[in-house]
Amino acid sequence: MHQTHHAPRTDYARFITTILLFCLLAVAGYALQHTISCFLLSWIIAYLLDPLIVLAERKGLKRIYALGLLYVALAVLTVFFVTFIVPAITINWNAFVRDLPLYIEKIKQIALETKGRLPDRYGSTEIQWLIDKASGNLNSAAENAGSWAYSFGTRMFFNLFNIVLSPILVFFMLFYKQTVIETTVSWLPAHRRSQIVDIGHEVNSSIGGYLRGQVAVSLIVALLSTAALFTLGIPHPIFCGVFAGAASILPFIGVLIATLPALFFAWFKFQTLAALSQVGIAFAVIYFVEGYLIKPLVFKEAMNLNPLVTIIMVMALGETLGFWGILLALPIASAIKITWGHFLHGDFKRT
Repeated sequence: MHQTHHAPRTDYARFITTILLFCLLAVAGYALQHTISCFLLSWIIAYLLDPLIVLAERKGLKRIYALGLLYVALAVLTVFFVTFIVPAITINWNAFVRDLPLYIEKIKQIALETKGRLPDRYGSTEIQWLIDKASGNLNSAAENAGSWAYSFGTRMFFNLFNIVLSPILVFFMLFYKQTVIETTVSWLPAHRRSQIVDIGHEVNSSIGGYLRGQVAVSLIVALLSTAALFTLGIPHPIFCGVFAGAASILPFIGVLIATLPALFFAWFKFQTLAALSQVGIAFAVIYFVEGYLIKPLVFKEAMNLNPLVTIIMVMALGETLGFWGILLALPIASAIKITWGHFLHGDFKRT
């Protein structure tokens, strides 16, 4: 009888301890976000490349030799990327930085023209105040636009340290993969080991399919968007294409966000409804192809996550870990959902 009264308290204490542990991990993750971002970059790359190593092993090739061949292929791709892709991206970025103050001044000019055309009637004073306020903010933005853009470019340059370090981490992650798995499994409670391993396989299948599929979708969207905007003569097509590919990671709102830079540049250059319509139609076709042709092929199974939970996870992890938090929000939510589903079905109850 005495034990029956204390069992709920014990469960409640475990629940509180788990919540506190997650909060502590979140704080530590925020404090070490740069180190964690390097680790996450390496982990994602290793996760994406591991199927190639497994395929080579099935063909009878030792893992170390498969890794050697993989790194030779990656070295060739890196040389190609640095020789041809990086200069094009650099030229496009420099042009964007050069033209950014002009874009801001153009917006300010249109705002002032709109203010001058406002009739003297009820509510016009408030609208003029809003325009004046926006113009002041645009003045500040114009003054800081160049420094902001170059500061962003400088941060990206220093983040190249992660790119230099990640191949080393990826090599060891792939080489010691089986050792890490066996060591982790040996730490699991013996009476739960097979059960947790089965859940791990289920989570791995869901996360692996999502990550590989999302990377493929982002690359295809970026290439199609760049090609379409280049054909239409829109300024900075590479910048807009890369932005569209990155925005495709965001669920629900990514499609709308991806079109904004392209629409802005199209309006700034042509200032016609026809140009905006062409850009809108191009992105509509691209996202139709993505949604109905590409995603059904690359995503083997849907995660079926609640939209509200998805948005909250993206916002929370994006605030904590930045880009990598946004990318991993859905896989983490899927892992929690799978584990929670097994918990609700009583798979963790003692027999």
